[in-house]
Amino acid sequence: MSKFQLVSLFVFGFFIVVGVAIFALGGLSEEANVSAATVWGTMDSKVFEGALASAGLYQDKSVSITYLQKNPATFDQELLEALALGTGPDIFFLTNESVIKHRAKILTIPYENYPARDFLDNFIEAGEVFLTTDGVLALPFSVDPMVMYWNRDLFTNVGLASPPRSWSGFYDLSILITKKDSNLNVTVSSAPLGEFANISHAFDIVSLLFMQAGSPIVRTGSTDGLLRSAINEPPLAAERGLSFFTEFANPLKAYYSWNRSLPLSKNFFLSGGLATYFGFASELADLRLKNPNLNFDVAAIPQTTGAARVTTIADITGLAISKNSLNVADAYNVATLLTSQQMIDAFSKATNLPPVRRDSLAVKPNQPYLSVFYDAAVQSKSWLVPDAAKTPAIFKEMVESVTGGRDTVSEAVARANDLVGLQISQ
Repeated sequence: MSKFQLVSLFVFGFFIVVGVAIFALGGLSEEANVSAATVWGTMDSKVFEGALASAGLYQDKSVSITYLQKNPATFDQELLEALALGTGPDIFFLTNESVIKHRAKILTIPYENYPARDFLDNFIEAGEVFLTTDGVLALPFSVDPMVMYWNRDLFTNVGLASPPRSWSGFYDLSILITKKDSNLNVTVSSAPLGEFANISHAFDIVSLLFMQAGSPIVRTGSTDGLLRSAINEPPLAAERGLSFFTEFANPLKAYYSWNRSLPLSKNFFLSGGLATYFGFASELADLRLKNPNLNFDVAAIPQTTGAARVTTIADITGLAISKNSLNVADAYNVATLLTSQQMIDAFSKATNLPPVRRDSLAVKPNQPYLSVFYDAAVQSKSWLVPDAAKTPAIFKEMVESVTGGRDTVSEAVARANDLVGLQISQ
């Protein structure tokens, strides 16, 4: 044999041996089909990884998910710096309060890839804050709706079997339950309504009243797709909500039940001095832990009398794909797996929060608390908060300018609308 024939025979023989070895070990063909992505979030890694295991995603060899838990206080800055250096995540968690802040970092998923019809069929209405005219900013992962916790003992003491279903019922409730001393100091309160600084979730309660009255708070332009402040749209909607909220801080009213000298509403409820507490589903375990002897139950958030639909407010969390991801196709595959029914069900079971998917909500659990949470998830809405730190301050000034007598309700709403619009434009 010639030298050329010997070399050719050796080369062909080498590749045959390597090919047999790869086939026998099941090697490279399987690795080539693995969707790998790094995910950043502030969620407890044990909870997230436990849900991954329960959903079977750890056992799925076609996917590789690396989750990094970050400090909520430094998450935004860390994300910004990492993306600038090209070392950031493929996917990151964001909420309705961080979409506007991180909009420039998000890769919009075109409707050609994730049709709007599929999104609407899969996820609850609160998740629609992640939709734009061009596509999907994030796939909904979790929802935490607002509900009403109520002290059964305080209601029993005045002969009431259940809390009001409408906000108008709180006028009579305040007269029945609220107790004041000779100096008009409130010792027992019917509801945390009227002020801002010492009411837990006052920002969310006021937002809820605006939405129930018909205000979207912010809206997207139908032609240009730009976000705008819409607190005072339609006219008088937000004014009705703010007027109702602030009335309970007026000591001249018969239903006066709140002032700035009272404890934080959550602490007041835990101590047994507050009849109703407007909080989120995620707070149930904490309430039980901090006062195991408190005799309380949970009910739906009150509604505006005559409203066409039942509405509560919710914190919504989604999974966004980073514009800087080097593996966009893999990141998209991982994001869809993380928002599949199996994963959402596993996360819901681990956290006792209602699922964000409609198909998962179709089967209501037997547990009394969870059944209320499930209904609240279906009924929930959300809105894009321009700045999680500064926007609540605008609402605080709006409320306190009315209770302090500096502004009329209409003046306070108009100023808040302008300031929120300024935040959006910045």
